[in-house]
Amino acid sequence: MNKQYRLFFSIVLLLLAVSGCSTSEQSKKTEKTVELTVSAAASLQDALNDIQSDFEKNHPNVKIRYNFGGSGALQQQISQGAPVDLFFSAGEDPFKTLVNNGLIEKANDADLVGNELVLVVPKDSTKGINAFEDLTKADKLAIGTPESVPAGQYAKDTLTHFNLWKELTKKIIYTKDVRQVLTYVETNNVDAGIVYKTDAKISPKVKIAATAKESTHAPIVYPVGVVKNSSHLKEAKLFYDFLHSEKAIKIFEKYGFKGLIK
Repeated sequence: MNKQYRLFFSIVLLLLAVSGCSTSEQSKKTEKTVELTVSAAASLQDALNDIQSDFEKNHPNVKIRYNFGGSGALQQQISQGAPVDLFFSAGEDPFKTLVNNGLIEKANDADLVGNELVLVVPKDSTKGINAFEDLTKADKLAIGTPESVPAGQYAKDTLTHFNLWKELTKKIIYTKDVRQVLTYVETNNVDAGIVYKTDAKISPKVKIAATAKESTHAPIVYPVGVVKNSSHLKEAKLFYDFLHSEKAIKIFEKYGFKGLIK
């Protein structure tokens, strides 16, 4: 009788273990995949794509979908109710607009990285443009639209500092984001462009003619924050925290950004 009891008890334990494993496996299979929408400045594209791979390895149930563009245009989309979970701006003004309007909480925002502004020309340029002051030699100059692209506003500030803004106005080609400036220079559609150092570093078709001193424009900082109306606040905070990690900051620095988190 005792042997039969032990056999029965062993079978019950085995069935419970099998049932538990089955339930666990089923739970993993049915775990809902969450898609986060991150609106980010175009200049962040390469670094964020790299960071995405690492994040999704650690959080397989969270998928990142990026919406890259000019920070001002992205801010307007969020203000108009676009379903966005995080906003990563290339300038403080578009970001502050969302904070001031209560769409991003101060508790979930931070100035994460910094950048530098540079003047670039085609690799084979013969225009003799080696400094901002040489832009008078250019027939066409590309910059981001100052009202919607922070890099364009920084460019305007720098040109104003050198007393070149009024003189060059008729030569300027405005673009929707900083990557379009880079493309125009790469394809020789313009004689020069003003972009971030991180953009210039990724292109073998352009060369840096000059770097703008910090005193010529407002500080270049990239604030990031969780949008208050996010449908996935838990997962958005996970990605927000990951962006602050030492691993993520090292990736940003690999692409030429300056980490601002200490």
